Amino acid sequence: MSELTVQVQSLHIYPVKSCGGVDVREGLLIETGFELDRAWMVVDGNGDFLTQRELPRMALIRTKLRSDDLVLRAPGMLALHLNLDTVESATTATVWGDRVKAYDMGALCARWFSDFLGREVRLVRFDPEQRRLSDRRWTGDVEAENAFQDGFPLLVVSAASLAEVNRRLAANGEPTVTMERFRPGIVLDGLDAHGEDSLGDIVFEAEGGPVRLRLVKPCARCSIPDVDPATGATGHAVGDVLASYRADPRRDGAVTFGMNAVVVEGIERALRVGVQGRADVRFD
Repeated sequence: MSELTVQVQSLHIYPVKSCGGVDVREGLLIETGFELDRAWMVVDGNGDFLTQRELPRMALIRTKLRSDDLVLRAPGMLALHLNLDTVESATTATVWGDRVKAYDMGALCARWFSDFLGREVRLVRFDPEQRRLSDRRWTGDVEAENAFQDGFPLLVVSAASLAEVNRRLAANGEPTVTMERFRPGIVLDGLDAHGEDSLGDIVFEAEGGPVRLRLVKPCARCSIPDVDPATGATGHAVGDVLASYRADPRRDGAVTFGMNAVVVEGIERALRVGVQGRADVRFD
């Protein structure tokens, strides 16, 4: 095993699952990843989660975090303000087969999302008392908690991986895309294309002590990278490019991009843009 130096190029938080993200200069790590990441989720009448897979217009909902509230904006809609300290009735919701405790955010939120998305939906917030753990087959002895993330608290991608996708898109005569389509929490510099696939632990120095992340599982990709975040239009060019060279034997041939990660050390510490880290390179 060898070691290399990486640097945090950018950090991203997605307050509402499958809606627009927020670029941040620093992110506070809590048990479920970055604070307020995937803290809210859109659900149908049965409490089942909805994403851009079914409703690509969700990509058009933009989010902004302020000190006391979350502001949501969408084309043709007045801004919706959610107080960060306010929830309404207790409920439950289902995300990837996990039925979890949550809080309904009320009729006004439900109406706003329903009007924009064109179907009856509601908005819920994750109950912080709920423990929803990542699959221990991948995390080993680490009990990694999640809010409404798909299955792991963090997604790590290298900037070089996006550059390689864009190189291949351009070679096919297709427009290049931004990292927004892949929805990472952490983007790293200092790696070759898809170099994140070979990393184990990354240790960053933070105020109060180290932050240790462990990259545990390649992220299998669905249709969301083919949703244009600027228009909500769907296509297939990105998926086609990934399928041409990213079949991953570790995921039984699934097409992967980026690595899911868990927090081994550093809860209640902040990770900042520009900080360097020491990464273990595994030669699988």
